[in-house]
Amino acid sequence: MAVRPSSPLVSRETDFQAMSEINVTPLVDVMLVLLTIFMITAPFLLQSVQVKLPETSPVAVLKPAQALVVSVQPDGKAFLGKDAIELPALESRLKAEITRAPELTVQLRADAGVPYGRITEVMAAVSRAGVAKLTFITAHAPGKAKEAR
Repeated sequence: MAVRPSSPLVSRETDFQAMSEINVTPLVDVMLVLLTIFMITAPFLLQSVQVKLPETSPVAVLKPAQALVVSVQPDGKAFLGKDAIELPALESRLKAEITRAPELTVQLRADAGVPYGRITEVMAAVSRAGVAKLTFITAHAPGKAKEAR
């Protein structure tokens, strides 16, 4: 006597049906890999001039509407954006920018090893150009967080 399977899940016949769904698992895998790559490489693309930023305690970060970045390398060389620039030329360029955007903010990225005198020269050039808002870009020191009052 032959035993027949009584379960509806087990059958001897194979039913072939057209697959009506798209398998999105490979697509999701590729997208996650691309997202990871972009997240890792994005910070490197933002920093064009290499400077070692001084460390500070964390504070609230304000995003200005219109900002120019002035970087100062350890040897004292100044950059406006990615372009190397002398202080008199920096002053004239900033004057031209301030006429176009009166609410212009200048962000100063100075290496921690830059002499204080050189930073004050850059700050004076920015001030003479008529820029009212000057901010400093620093790196946050790990483990030195203080409560803001």
